[in-house]
Amino acid sequence: MLELRPNCEVCDKDLPPASTKARICSYECTYCKDCAEHVLNNVCPNCGGGLVARPIRPKTARRSGVGLSSQPASTKRVHTRYSAEEIRDFTDAVKNIQPEDR
Repeated sequence: MLELRPNCEVCDKDLPPASTKARICSYECTYCKDCAEHVLNNVCPNCGGGLVARPIRPKTARRSGVGLSSQPASTKRVHTRYSAEEIRDFTDAVKNIQPEDR
């Protein structure tokens, strides 16, 4: 189950569970749409994978035990361990390779 991390790992912008601006990689590294597009060039600086829109977990439990009330989003904020220069160098090196070929 996705953690639904609460923030962008680059700029620390809040990304609540219903945000349509959240982007994730296959490891759930989480970024805002602006950072994903303009800083990271659709490259996760941790794994090199592509970034996609994060799904939204339903607020209302339409089935027993399923929804935010039963499976809340994470409150643990995560921040990148890489500097802006390290991110730029890494993403520049792979941004022109399609995610499925990385």
